[in-house]
Amino acid sequence: MADLNQLKDERLKKLEALKSLGINPYPAKINLQGERVSTLEAGWHIDVNQDLDKSFLIAGRILSIRGQGKILFVDIVDESGKFQAVFKQDVLGEKMQPFFDYIDSGDFIAVTGKLFVTNRGEKSLEVAMWQILTKTLIPMPSNFYGLENEEELLRKRYLDFALNKSKRDLFYKKALFWKTVREFLDGRGFLEVETPYIETTTGGAEARPFKTYHNDFELDVYMRISVGELWQKRLMAGGFTKTFEIGRVFRNEGSSPEHLQEFTNCEFYWGYADYKDGMKLVRELYIEIAQKVFGKTKFNIRGHEFELNSHWPEIDYAEEIKSRTGVDIFNTSVDEMKTKLIELNVKWEGENLERLTDTLWKYCRKQISGPAFLVNHPLIVSPLAKPTESSNHRTAQMFQPIIGGSEIGRGYSELNDPILQIENFKQQQKLLESGDEEAMMPDWEFAEMLEYGMPPTCGYGFGERLFAFLAELPIRETQLFPLVKPKKHDM
Repeated sequence: MADLNQLKDERLKKLEALKSLGINPYPAKINLQGERVSTLEAGWHIDVNQDLDKSFLIAGRILSIRGQGKILFVDIVDESGKFQAVFKQDVLGEKMQPFFDYIDSGDFIAVTGKLFVTNRGEKSLEVAMWQILTKTLIPMPSNFYGLENEEELLRKRYLDFALNKSKRDLFYKKALFWKTVREFLDGRGFLEVETPYIETTTGGAEARPFKTYHNDFELDVYMRISVGELWQKRLMAGGFTKTFEIGRVFRNEGSSPEHLQEFTNCEFYWGYADYKDGMKLVRELYIEIAQKVFGKTKFNIRGHEFELNSHWPEIDYAEEIKSRTGVDIFNTSVDEMKTKLIELNVKWEGENLERLTDTLWKYCRKQISGPAFLVNHPLIVSPLAKPTESSNHRTAQMFQPIIGGSEIGRGYSELNDPILQIENFKQQQKLLESGDEEAMMPDWEFAEMLEYGMPPTCGYGFGERLFAFLAELPIRETQLFPLVKPKKHDM
């Protein structure tokens, strides 16, 4: 088999041959006449027997070329599918030879002609004129060396999309996911807003941020780790009642099937509402997403079967851990927690009670199919949430949907007591100073805003991880261009 360099040399010769014939191998536009249709639309015209005497124009990438001599069968693919173009010597005359000699699979072309059905029942276009749109210099993978390595698939995502319509269809579905979210919130009176991506203090989540430098202001800044949580709360103080934002988030931490360093999240804030109101709204939102995007509400994922359009019970955070592990999280120590995690063969990061408690909960979470709402989180893991009034300030008015063993979102009655918020920020500051890089940075200007007053508010955040989860794919595969390590090139 010829190596890649040899095949590229052959195509370079064909490129020069086309130029010598006065044919531009990279024109700026299509110069053929005919009604422009997609491959899907061309098939529809044949199905309904409409306008078949007209001249139609199809453009796309050549998938394959079959035949020889006086007739060639060429499969052309575009965004909507595949269609067969038939090149005949007696129709094209002298224009047939340049195609036969210098055009390859992978090239982009436009063809014009009349639609018909072959004797074998294949929907086709009889080519009257053709135009090269892009001459390719490297053959497509399926025609040469294959493309199976995951890193290569992600690095050369364009080839993955070109060869797999199902991969392209996934991102139409993802676009529908966000469209459904946007229409749902807009239909309930929420205003879409935009808040800063670059911050002097990160807030709204516990994660290690990406740090950069602002040359004009001469100060360190950070890429945001939440979708404007502390900014949207400022909007509540400023007189807005319902806001939401869909945007990118950046967290400088590890990767997993459910986590990436850059992803899209949505957060909404609802003034004069509490976490109970948020739970009702989120359940309705998730059911609508399932129905409109996936066409169902019943799923079987990772061994968990669940029906979203059902009652979502509440699960108490501490009681669930105690029933599954025997640990009373409100009456334990760091050493006792570590002993239990070792016994359960669970790895952990961080040496403080907050991190260990969260790790123990995640062990329990994986065993819950749901759908359910996790409630009554300990305040130590929810520094921006309002305390539960009956808990003697031990638990928070917080909720998380638990679906298929995963947490898919987080919301709470937002803490609007400035004195308590300052105390929580001081606790987070101590965690940062002790080396916990994921602890929340205190935002003292936000605390000052609370002193001016913010109304009772429910906030909630979730992201594309919900889409990836319901699509049963690692989140990396549901991003158009996830980050991969660069490959060294010798040009």
